[in-house]
Amino acid sequence: MIGGMSVPKLRRAVAWFIDFALVVAAASALAVLTFHRMSALVTDVPELATRGGLDLLTSRGDVIGVSEHLGLSLWDKVVLYVEEAFGLLVLAAFLYQWGCLALAGRTIGKGLLGLKVTPRRARHAAVRAAVTTTADVAVYAVACVLLIEGHFLLSVLVWVVAVLVFLFNALPVLFPGRRSLADRVAGTAVTGLGLGTGTPTGPATGFSTPGATPPVRTS
Repeated sequence: MIGGMSVPKLRRAVAWFIDFALVVAAASALAVLTFHRMSALVTDVPELATRGGLDLLTSRGDVIGVSEHLGLSLWDKVVLYVEEAFGLLVLAAFLYQWGCLALAGRTIGKGLLGLKVTPRRARHAAVRAAVTTTADVAVYAVACVLLIEGHFLLSVLVWVVAVLVFLFNALPVLFPGRRSLADRVAGTAVTGLGLGTGTPTGPATGFSTPGATPPVRTS
């Protein structure tokens, strides 16, 4: 036991933090890219002047209306850029999880901590990656998009849902069996030194594979 947490649980937590740090790094890179796109949009004076002049000519001198239309047009593009960044982040998180699990049976974080996900099949990897991405990234991304679109109350509600989904996925790891929601849905289990080497049961059956090595628990 380390500070009230067993070694296997601590290793699972550290592995998750490493993987999530990679997601944060990707989010930071996308934030920088999005900022540069927005800066280029605002500082493109010739395009803005041309667009404003054409709008002014077709509006019969309605300067206020043209200004409002131009401002809304720029804001719509800014919102679009942000939404595209969140969409790319969710896609990148899913591809990272799916690719690592399908090819190596482990993410970078799990590999560094000596853990792996079994069984290592593309179907299991895709389902587990989808649930993990939803719990860790996707629902939060939806909440942020709703906020920037001006749906404040709905955004807060989705943020609450995001926290609940995250906890519902992560907390089962602290209990006997140590299988997250993603593991149970995908029919997988995280194994490794001190976490057992048995074959996981499927999502709808409670029978283990005959001849499987009994799991070894470490407290």
